[in-house]
Amino acid sequence: MPTFSFELYPPRSARSEAALYACLPDLVAAGPEFISVTYGANGSSREPSLDVLGHILQGTDVQAMAHLTCVGSSYAEASELIRQFLDAGVTSFLALRGDPPEGATEADSFLGDLGSAGELVQLIHRVQAEREQFAFHEVPGFPAARRIVSGSKVTIAVAAFPNGHPRSRSVSQDLDTLLAKEAAGANLAITQLFFHADDYLGFVEKARAAGVTMRILPGIMPVLSVNRLKRVLELTGEETPVELLSALESAPDAQAASLVGLDSAIGLSRELLAGGADGIHLYTFNSSDAPLAVLAGAGLLETSTPAL
Repeated sequence: MPTFSFELYPPRSARSEAALYACLPDLVAAGPEFISVTYGANGSSREPSLDVLGHILQGTDVQAMAHLTCVGSSYAEASELIRQFLDAGVTSFLALRGDPPEGATEADSFLGDLGSAGELVQLIHRVQAEREQFAFHEVPGFPAARRIVSGSKVTIAVAAFPNGHPRSRSVSQDLDTLLAKEAAGANLAITQLFFHADDYLGFVEKARAAGVTMRILPGIMPVLSVNRLKRVLELTGEETPVELLSALESAPDAQAASLVGLDSAIGLSRELLAGGADGIHLYTFNSSDAPLAVLAGAGLLETSTPAL
């Protein structure tokens, strides 16, 4: 059975905090593989991110995944942050290099000690190994006996880019980068946003041919308005999905536009699953209605499609 997972972002106001915690029970009840929580540039949302992760860890049975970025960080700063998340009980991470600071012009001058997501992956493993070098396990049948085993491992996801990273020179470079992340210890990839199933399926085929073996989950975003689509395109640099934009612009009202975006996301998800995707990762915008409707429409939930 394919899996599904969700992404949340830390609240920026009392109103958005209330909305997040109102939708979280419904997302948890759906039974996701994990829920990831984004992390603001340069640590701008460290405490809010930790609060959301802690709520998931302490109040649910769902795995909580912390986003981590390393751009501009020293080894000491990054190590301290990783320990803080580990001490909070987080054992699942999405390791990202992160975007350059606004106004940065000189190539690589903004990177800090960690030049890539692969180096961050290695550092997370290293910090966890130093923090928990070994553990004692009971020996079945011998109540007083204990055996020493290696400390618990962490799950580390990384980003993948079906249509190329904005600063990549070629598809080959993207594949080499993904291979390097896996070699560094990554065990899951989650894709950047895309709008056509062939973008993902073709990328996965090339990745497998290049030697990538870890799961590659497609990232799906229900785009429910023209403004949201334009904002997403501005942030990601993806090419405009002309048919989707036209359909959204032709919708007579906001409700109709929402249904257009929802149908598009459901259709994309069905194509991906039919093409062999292991599951889907849904960008929720801290709302449960659209993500759950996509899951229901794609056949991943037994419940009826929620009304938007």
